Formats: sequence, C-alpha cells, structure tokens
Amino acid sequence: MIKVLFVCLGNICRSPMAEAVFRDKVQHAGLNQKIEVDSAGTGDWHIGHPPHEGTRKKLDDIGISYEGMKGRQIRSEDFTDFDYIIAMDESNQRDIEDLMDRSGQAKVIRFMSLLNDEPSKSVPDPYYTGNFDEVYELVNKGTEALLQMIINEHLK
Repeated sequence: MIKVLFVCLGNICRSPMAEAVFRDKVQHAGLNQKIEVDSAGTGDWHIGHPPHEGTRKKLDDIGISYEGMKGRQIRSEDFTDFDYIIAMDESNQRDIEDLMDRSGQAKVIRFMSLLNDEPSKSVPDPYYTGNFDEVYELVNKGTEALLQMIINEHLK
C-alpha cells in the first residue's frame, strides 16, 4: 500500500482539497486498494473541523466527495506511516522537515515541484485569497502528475 499525506497550514483549504481530488483520481483509476490518502495541517487551529466552506463548495461544484474529512495536525508517526508527504507551500515544507525524525521513511515533496514550479513555488492559500478555483486548477494538475509518478515508480 502506497500512502500519501497532503499537508498545508491549517488542514481546511488546500490539503483537504488535494486529498479529496487525489482520492477521486485514485478511485477512478481503480487503485483504492493500492493507494491510501490523507491530509493534515502543521498548525492545530482547525483540528476536528470540516474543510473550509470554499473548499466544500468547489468540491460540491465538481462532484467530488469530502465526506468524513476532519482537520488534524501532522504527527510524528506520519513520517513512518506515509510514503509521501506533500507540502502545499515552501513554509509547510520547512515546518515538515523541522518536525521530521530523520529515521522516517516518508519522502517530502513540495506540491508545485510536481508541476515544475509553474507558475509559483507555492499553492496560494485560499483562506487569505478566496481563490478556490485557482487552487483547484493547480490541485487537479498536480494530483494527476502525482498519480502518474506513483504508478510509474510503484505500480508498473
């Protein structure tokens, strides 16, 4: 089982959107028995809360489920339980790497590196910008690239 964890600051906007979109892609590819998906935040402000209403609205508009998703904070065991930890921005990546026990197996990847860093190095935080459409476009392209990478590296 390949395990993927998406991480942003509060785990209510970007990382749950990426989790839901990636989970949908995994299901449509018939790989839900081979790939497990979750999300977390580096901060603890939204533990137990559902995704942000902007994330929920965007996912509703495109017909992707977020049922049962609740915010949680990244934990030390995530570094050994997950194969990939995907940071939604540079600050999240630094925070993750600061927390990570070097014995962990997880490979930390900055999300935008999946898209060759274009147009920026970070997925903009819609909590501040309100632009959930832009975030979805990036998340949709990046999760497609991630799925192809995992298939090529582990499932061929």
